[in-house]
Amino acid sequence: MANKAQQPPYLHLAELTASQFLDIWKHFDADGNGYIEGKELENFFRELEIARRGAGVDPTNASFREKMKDFMQKYDKNKDGRIEMSELAQILPTEENFLLCFRQFVGSSSEFMAAWRRYDTDRSGYIEANELKGFLSDLLKKANRYYDDQKLQEYTQTILKMFDLNGDGKLGLSEMARLLPVQENFLLKFQGIKLTAEQFNAIFTYYDKDGNGYIDEQELDALLRDLYEKNKKEVDTKDLTGYKKSIMALSDGGKLYRSELEIVLCREPVL
Repeated sequence: MANKAQQPPYLHLAELTASQFLDIWKHFDADGNGYIEGKELENFFRELEIARRGAGVDPTNASFREKMKDFMQKYDKNKDGRIEMSELAQILPTEENFLLCFRQFVGSSSEFMAAWRRYDTDRSGYIEANELKGFLSDLLKKANRYYDDQKLQEYTQTILKMFDLNGDGKLGLSEMARLLPVQENFLLKFQGIKLTAEQFNAIFTYYDKDGNGYIDEQELDALLRDLYEKNKKEVDTKDLTGYKKSIMALSDGGKLYRSELEIVLCREPVL
C-alpha cells in the first residue's frame, strides 16, 4: 500500500488529459532538471513497455536495449540522448496535445517573455493565478487555436496544479518558463549559477556604475561573461547572444532593472 503513490500514473490510458500528462512528467523527471534521462529514462521506457504489453520486461535483456535504442531514434528529435517535455508529448496520446500547442505558439523565450510582461505589471517575477487564464487566452489567440471556456479553464487549472505548489495564488516566471523547449529556456541555463541575495546585490551594484537602478545590454554582456568565468563554465558566443536577447525581453526600453535580473540570477528573493 505504501508504494501505491510511487507507481507511474496513467501510462495505460488510450488518451491523457493535460493534467495526467503533467503528472507523468513530474513522476519521471525526478530531479526536475527539464529532462528524462539516465536511470529516469530507463525507468520510463520499462514502465511504458509494461503498460503497453501488460507484462513485465527485463531491462538487462538485449532485446529491451535494442527496443529502447529504436524508441530513442524515433522520438529523441534533437538526438541528445534524453527526452524533454515536447518530445514526451509526441510519445504519449495527450488530448488535443495541449503542450505541443503551447510550444507551437510560444516558439522562443523572447515571445514568452513578451507575453509574460503584459501580466507581470509590477515586475515581481510572478503573475496572480486569476490572471493566468488571460495569459493563456492571449497565447492561444496568437496561435489561432480554437478553444472553449471549459478547455481554457482546464489548461489554467493544470498549470496551477503543476506550478502553484505552495497554494499562494502566484505563479513564478522561472516555473512557468519550464513549459518552453529546454533549448529555449534560458532560465534553466542558469540553474548552476544561482546567486544568494548578497551575491546578487554585490554584482548588480558593481555593474550599475551610476547607481540609477538599471543596467543596459552592454553591461549585461559583461556581467554574464563575468559570472561564467567565476563559475568556470564555457561560454559560447552564440548562446550568450541568445541569453541576452531573452533576458533583455524583460527590460523596459533597454533598461534592465534590478528586480528583473533578480528573476533570472537569484535563488532567493532580495529583500
